[in-house]
Amino acid sequence: MKNLFIAGGTSGMGKGLAIHYLRQGSKVTVTGSNRLRGKEFLDEAASLGAANRASFIRADLLSLSENRRVIQEVQARHESIDGLVLTAMQQFPKRKLTLDGFESTFALYYISRFILSYGLTDLLEKGKNPVIVSIGGTGMTKGEIHWDDLNLQNKYGLLKATLQGGRANDLLGVAYAENNKNAKTRFILNHPGYTNSGTNHLAQPFKSIMRIMGKLFAQPVDKSIQPIIKLMDHPPSQPLIAWDRTKAVDLSLPTLNKLNAMKLYQLTKHLL
Repeated sequence: MKNLFIAGGTSGMGKGLAIHYLRQGSKVTVTGSNRLRGKEFLDEAASLGAANRASFIRADLLSLSENRRVIQEVQARHESIDGLVLTAMQQFPKRKLTLDGFESTFALYYISRFILSYGLTDLLEKGKNPVIVSIGGTGMTKGEIHWDDLNLQNKYGLLKATLQGGRANDLLGVAYAENNKNAKTRFILNHPGYTNSGTNHLAQPFKSIMRIMGKLFAQPVDKSIQPIIKLMDHPPSQPLIAWDRTKAVDLSLPTLNKLNAMKLYQLTKHLL
């Protein structure tokens, strides 16, 4: 039996993975900000006969204190975890700062994942064949870290913010592997491809547009999660694993630069 924690596990790919592993007999804790979707997840778990193996923690992962509270709750519920899956993501058409002063895309796509990854390392190290899976855009080379303007005060754009979050997520994996070379835990960066994972987080008119695009061009969640399941169940031995859909990503890509990864790690430690 696996013990899993999934951030963003009440919808999309996170929920798809949660339900898959519940069917396999695993114990799964998910977090999300929407109480109704949390209840729907628990109801579906109960319909599978897995009510005693499914848990929901309501939390707003845009908040630093909420991320830290989630870590405490996971520590209280689990003696060890075998997998940490990071899927929580939201796009913001207009620039929005969190209560902690971070640009919201950066806070959710990177800062939250940073806190959860390092904060749950002790539990992961007690697990069996433990992995961290961070779902994003690994393998893409567009976008950059705006080192002098992480909050994107100048010329904010939805795509610009999303790409910066994606590149920061890539560097999170690189830095984690560098900082934990002798650890059991492997860090898996995964780009699942365009997936029809829901539009609840989007505002109009983006919601309607993306709903149509998803139906026309995106692959279903059940298909997108299959390569991730294979990596989670049988991870390669190296500390950092990067995959774009079904193919390994070249770790020498400039988006996976170790010096930049450690630069961002040190900067993040300072900011937190």
